[in-house]
Amino acid sequence: MTLPKFKYTADGLIPAIVQDARSRRVLMMAWMNEPSLRQTLQSGLMHYWSRSRQKYWLKGETSGHTQKVVRWAADCDADTLLFEVEQTGGACHTGYESCFFQTFTPEGTPLEIVEEKLFEPEKTYAPK
Repeated sequence: MTLPKFKYTADGLIPAIVQDARSRRVLMMAWMNEPSLRQTLQSGLMHYWSRSRQKYWLKGETSGHTQKVVRWAADCDADTLLFEVEQTGGACHTGYESCFFQTFTPEGTPLEIVEEKLFEPEKTYAPK
């Protein structure tokens, strides 16, 4: 498979914005490199590169909350990817649908979180 020529960071990474294909809500942002992008395209499920763990990860490998690719695009500078996905369960490891659950006033004051969690991370990520 030949990929388009993307502009990766010096570390070989490219940001990936992930959006729910139906609601259009931004679910998360994560990092990919060329191998994780290839794995995503071959499997149809989102794979990422974890900067903190220095390893590949399949979204949902622990939680079961997978992301199936519906369509994807690159921005005009070819340095950011956008994936529209069918999300199973919550996208955020804290239990929310989206990682962008905390909103703020224009001045920067955090607003009360009104969104309900979809799952309890303590139970989902508990050692088995």
